[in-house]
Amino acid sequence: QVQLVESGGGLVQAGGSLRLSCAASGRTFSSYTMGWFRQAPGKEREFVAAIAWSSGNTYYTDSVKGRFTISRDNAKNTVYLQMSSLKPEDTAVYYCAARFGSAGYYNRYEYAYWGQGTQVTVSS
Repeated sequence: QVQLVESGGGLVQAGGSLRLSCAASGRTFSSYTMGWFRQAPGKEREFVAAIAWSSGNTYYTDSVKGRFTISRDNAKNTVYLQMSSLKPEDTAVYYCAARFGSAGYYNRYEYAYWGQGTQVTVSS
């Protein structure tokens, strides 16, 4: 049974930083893509970043390029999202997700496994 557990959310002032973690278990993820999505109140869940576990190729939505960095630690089976220069519009629940393969990495419907989410609040 695949399990994804996020941690690291919280309240931060604009311009600050946070690092989210996603601990993955239940199978070998070498052929998987791990993604981070977020959902603000009243809005649809949107793609933030993804990483192909084996190659380490990374993908970002335009609004976070240069501010967020996704990475993985193979030994710990953990994916990270380092968020810097945070803005109030980054406020959302952030979800970790996993999918086999990498095509359509930005499409939330391609992801079979999801974590419970962690709240990130950026105050102005």
